[in-house]
Amino acid sequence: MTEELKEVGVDVGHRRVGRLMRENGIVVERTRKFKATTDSDHTFNIAPNLLDRDFTADRPNQKWAGDISYIWTREGWLYLAVILDLHSRRVIGWAVSDRFWRDWADERRPI
Repeated sequence: MTEELKEVGVDVGHRRVGRLMRENGIVVERTRKFKATTDSDHTFNIAPNLLDRDFTADRPNQKWAGDISYIWTREGWLYLAVILDLHSRRVIGWAVSDRFWRDWADERRPI
């Protein structure tokens, strides 16, 4: 805001602009940089849906499910992968990384 006012010839400082904005109820709406996390337009093989939305299991280690979450932190994106046993609903394993990788053509490349 201060820079734009200076460009049009108004001589103001950032403190005055901030004070006037507060007094008039003007707030800045910051937007985060968009980061694509899913590439749906690909030619890779798609695994069959073996569970068919039936998330019940009669015994342990019969069905597992996994998911990946993307968490924004002050240091950047953090990726959390979790595997659950659908019988006990307990976490079987998990991994955290600051990079999201896929195996493709025997190379590790960031997505």
